[in-house]
Amino acid sequence: MFFVKTSSEDIPMEVNSLVTASIKDSFLITPVVLQAAAPIAALIAVSLPITDRQIPVASIRARRPLILNLSIASGLPTPKVFIINDSAPNAFATGRDPQHAAIAFTSGILDKLTKQELEGVAAHELSHIGNFDTRLMTIVSILVGTVALAADFFLRISFYSNRDRDDNRSNGIFMILGLVMALLAPIVATLIQLSISRKRELLADASGVIITRNPDALADALEKISKDKEPLEVANKATAHLYISDPLKNQKNAIGWFANLFNTHPPIAQRVKVLRAMQ
Repeated sequence: MFFVKTSSEDIPMEVNSLVTASIKDSFLITPVVLQAAAPIAALIAVSLPITDRQIPVASIRARRPLILNLSIASGLPTPKVFIINDSAPNAFATGRDPQHAAIAFTSGILDKLTKQELEGVAAHELSHIGNFDTRLMTIVSILVGTVALAADFFLRISFYSNRDRDDNRSNGIFMILGLVMALLAPIVATLIQLSISRKRELLADASGVIITRNPDALADALEKISKDKEPLEVANKATAHLYISDPLKNQKNAIGWFANLFNTHPPIAQRVKVLRAMQ
């Protein structure tokens, strides 16, 4: 089934209710999970089924066998497929497990990539589904938030407990330790989260190649996507890690291992190099 993004004014109440219900049916329901899922829900909620009257699309219908064939090759259930009406080429997958998964392609990626390149992208996204990456990153996000809360809690406890002591020197040491932990713990946890995100992208690249047996197709697709400088309008920092390539197109030209620590994706050049070596 294919869907297309429409304006928010056209969204019926039933769609929002359906999205909310599907999120609440998740594997682990806490306020943190619901908050983390909100950007995804907002994106999916503005996606409605394409009717025959809405489609000028022989091209879109031609993509249906592509997804079906890749699903069969990967041994995964065929996911729902959404189309985001944006000319920036990109794609992402979401879903807590293969039975409740969806892939979204922008209209730009459908227009700008060849069939083989699109197969590489679709296989990459199917690999995210098969590797349970959305579930993993949700758990990691919860743990990062827990670390931040624990660090803040430790700082407050140390402040109030030390306030009643007479030893000013000990009070100062505990306050400094609490402040350092409160500052560093969330940063370290976030760096670990970003590192996991980069590793999962590389794993999805490799897993996608196992499905298609065509590493050059995905490498060519990544090069095309990276050369397109148009940012994806519906993307934000909270959802950037979901996409096959950085949708914000941050043109900082930062080089080196330190700059890469804060990226959600490995450098395109590194990914392409690894893919070209898979012959």
